Amino acid sequence: MINTLVRFLIFLSLIIPSLAKTNILLITVDDMSCDSVSSFGSKIKDITPNIDKLATQGLRFKKAHVQVGNCYPSRNVMMSGRYPHTSRVEGFYQIKNIKYPVLCDLMKGGGYYTAIRGKVNHSTPYQPYDWDEDLTALQGGKKAHMKDASSYYDSTRRGINAARKAQKPFFINVNISDPHKPFWKPGDAHPTSKIYNAEDVPVPGFLHDDPTIRKELALYYSSVRRADDCVGAIMKALTESDQLNSTVVFFLSDHGMPLPFAKTQLYHHSTNTPLIVSWPGTTHSGSINNSHMVSSIDLLPTFLDIAKIKEPKGLQGRTFYPLLKGKKQEDRDVIFKEYNENAGGIRNPMRGVQTHQYLYLFNPWSNGKRTMATATNGTATWKRMLALSSNNDVIRKRVNVMRYRTVEELYDVNNDPDCLNNLAKSKDHQNTIKSLRKTLNEWMKKTNDHALVSFKPNNTKLMEDYVQSKQMESDNRRKKKKKTTIPKAKKSN
Repeated sequence: MINTLVRFLIFLSLIIPSLAKTNILLITVDDMSCDSVSSFGSKIKDITPNIDKLATQGLRFKKAHVQVGNCYPSRNVMMSGRYPHTSRVEGFYQIKNIKYPVLCDLMKGGGYYTAIRGKVNHSTPYQPYDWDEDLTALQGGKKAHMKDASSYYDSTRRGINAARKAQKPFFINVNISDPHKPFWKPGDAHPTSKIYNAEDVPVPGFLHDDPTIRKELALYYSSVRRADDCVGAIMKALTESDQLNSTVVFFLSDHGMPLPFAKTQLYHHSTNTPLIVSWPGTTHSGSINNSHMVSSIDLLPTFLDIAKIKEPKGLQGRTFYPLLKGKKQEDRDVIFKEYNENAGGIRNPMRGVQTHQYLYLFNPWSNGKRTMATATNGTATWKRMLALSSNNDVIRKRVNVMRYRTVEELYDVNNDPDCLNNLAKSKDHQNTIKSLRKTLNEWMKKTNDHALVSFKPNNTKLMEDYVQSKQMESDNRRKKKKKTTIPKAKKSN
């Protein structure tokens, strides 16, 4: 009898600390600008009722940013706590010989059940990775449809139940596909709860107001609404599980809308993200933090702090857990950004630093001839801008900015969040740009950024040598991959 009691007490001592840990649910959307959300300033009233409900239950960060304007590198920053030049996840290729742990490793080591739904191939340096479960996978080898809102309810419920069965707290990452292309379209098999028409939608200040552009924006905003439907399905599953009060929910987007001057860029609307944290008993309902700058590099340290898991060496962000409790933090006045390579292996390296008021960008690739290889070149919006540029000087100038840029850009994001007026050559802003250059230079040195060798805005040769060397690395990597790819055998008749 005594031995049985002792064994039972030992069993309790093992499981109770684990069960007492806070569950973490990370919800992301794909390619959605911060100001597309009603509670973050969208001009479309009530476009995101489910996200807004989450905001009323938690804390909104108005000055939150991601580090990168494209998917794979951006999501790896969240999961590694390292900048792309440190993690080496700079583009859309796998890095297999990593010497650092990522979120999945750390949370599992801390006793958590870990699961992921969607963007599985973009969330770790290589794949497959050792998640406890890929909630995208269904029986029979099928996968849940990425645009089906109801499937997100099923995936979330399944993950929570699996964690309960394993008697572990959970870290579940649910990545919603919308509003990433393909957008919702009329007759879509996966409906949205509200359809927006071209005449009803706002046109961002960095784009041109035109019927063709409005039509594409209407599809985008209808897809934003479908993303919100998915958030509602996820939160329904969490609420029904009776785990809501023991779960902290993080919500954000991986970068801005998939249209020109937003995606595959480092502008304000490229990286500003609608970060919401809802934690019953900790965050204050409906609260707003407008005084601290946080970014996705800080997510992993914050997750570990909440989970009471020791940080590994080498993390480059820092926890903002104190902010969740309503406290203040020093040195939350600047964030750093970087971009290296697109999905096609083309290098247009950029570095950026943003403060409460200014955004400084360094573009060593810009030589007046080389053009920007962006993911938005195939959009109807960009094609329309090209067509209009032949007879419209204003649009022609915007097209040239998109294509060629300049080595340095400086914007007053408080007065010009759309980044239309480059102040880099303004006499009144030379002290500002010098200060930001110094700040960026110090960060590049501290993080051992390979782009530091090019950070001489007046030295064309240094910049060009750097860009060409990095493009050669990319080309060689892609050639090597093609050579090692074994062609499929032809089927015999």
